[in-house]
Amino acid sequence: MEKQVAIIGGGVIGGGWAARFMLNGWDVRVFDLDPQAERKTQAVLDNARRALPGLTDVALPEEGTLTHCKSIAEAVFDCALIIEAVPERLEVKHAVYAEIEAANTTGIIASSTSGIMPSDLQSELLYPERLIVAHPFNPVYLLPLVELVAGAKTDAANIEKAKALYASIGMHPLHCRVEIEGFLSDRLQEALWREALWLLKDGVATAEELDAAIAYGPGLRWAQMGTMQTFHLAGGEGGMRAMLAMFGPCLKWPWTKLMDVPDLTDDFVEMVGDQCDTQSGALTPRDLERVRDSNLVGIIRSLRGGDWGAGATAKAHDRVLATQNGMDARAADVDPNAPITTAQRTIPLDWTDYNGHMNEARYLQAFGDATDRFMEMIGCDGAYIATGGSYFTAETHIRHIDEVHAGARIEIRTQVLLGEGKKMHLWHEMFEGERLLASAEHMLIHVDLQSRRPSAPSATIEASLTRIAAGHAALARPDAAGSSVGIRK
Repeated sequence: MEKQVAIIGGGVIGGGWAARFMLNGWDVRVFDLDPQAERKTQAVLDNARRALPGLTDVALPEEGTLTHCKSIAEAVFDCALIIEAVPERLEVKHAVYAEIEAANTTGIIASSTSGIMPSDLQSELLYPERLIVAHPFNPVYLLPLVELVAGAKTDAANIEKAKALYASIGMHPLHCRVEIEGFLSDRLQEALWREALWLLKDGVATAEELDAAIAYGPGLRWAQMGTMQTFHLAGGEGGMRAMLAMFGPCLKWPWTKLMDVPDLTDDFVEMVGDQCDTQSGALTPRDLERVRDSNLVGIIRSLRGGDWGAGATAKAHDRVLATQNGMDARAADVDPNAPITTAQRTIPLDWTDYNGHMNEARYLQAFGDATDRFMEMIGCDGAYIATGGSYFTAETHIRHIDEVHAGARIEIRTQVLLGEGKKMHLWHEMFEGERLLASAEHMLIHVDLQSRRPSAPSATIEASLTRIAAGHAALARPDAAGSSVGIRK
């Protein structure tokens, strides 16, 4: 599929879709009647540019283009994917679909609706088999979940195409196999929200207290585990069965008012609004979005370490990006007569210190990642390490040459100064464009992981390493190679 998407509706959701696709290299066409649509979309895109690169350890592709179109026909012409993100009114959506079908009869129409049944959406379409629901979560450019729902007349192949497409831009497509109002996530969210409204109505707690009851406890668990798995673990060794045996009878107690909804009178709405305003303090919606985005990046990045939940999705997306960027090449695929690119990434928001630039530990992490990448290239990858051999770093020297700030897109180029026997001597240089930011010199020794003593690498690794070392021997030796702190030898 050509990387080109049409988005009808440029509000919070449409703008989020535009940012998610653009930053993953897609060309985006947007149509929205709102005269402020361009400004609003740009505001969302600015936040996405700041936050999204922090989810990846591989550089995102070059941005796609953004075109604001004057008509639906102009936006959807020849597009294989058309995202509908207009207001939640069935008659409005039907009118939009009629204009889409007048200009495009083949592209998948993916509605961002939060709960309208896809069968109702496709009821007046000439080609109903191409309509699906692809329900995202705000902010669309950061949260990976997208619920896919088919209508009665949807071609099942379009759901499969959508799964692959959304996964390719770093999302977790969840196929809701039964067409049901509200789908899955919103039904769960609404149950909690309904109870929260009753607690407010009855004066049990304030909006801030209710949010604290989630944010400082179950919300942190829910960031990486759902309700069912959380309660399964709460049952101890007996799991969910023990949990139901212990607490199942409590479900009959009148702890909640989930089957009823408080009257949304003007006074009640004002009370809730006032409490939320008080909770926000002096922070504007834009300020709160930036706080939210920074927190989400931190949570999702923390989940990467355990390859869990949304972190596993982000890591899987890294592998997609690595393939796109050529960062999965092996030693046989690279030019042995030139420095080798071993890292391309954007500096995340949480890598900076009190001085506003990257801290010392993150320089070491970036260069360590480059060393790990080079090891993979020559064959010292996870599979090889599992057999009992690896390289240990014996000595490191880092020079901090220029400042590196969050959002900087860096590249690390690696030169082999020595590669023979048990020894591997690497020289890394970190660049932003052609501006040299730092260098690192690493001496590594191949080790038998069982005896923890130096040993010869496999013949395959040694051959790959010596091939590159022989080519790099013709390169100029860096002036600072072999230096200690402040003194050149």
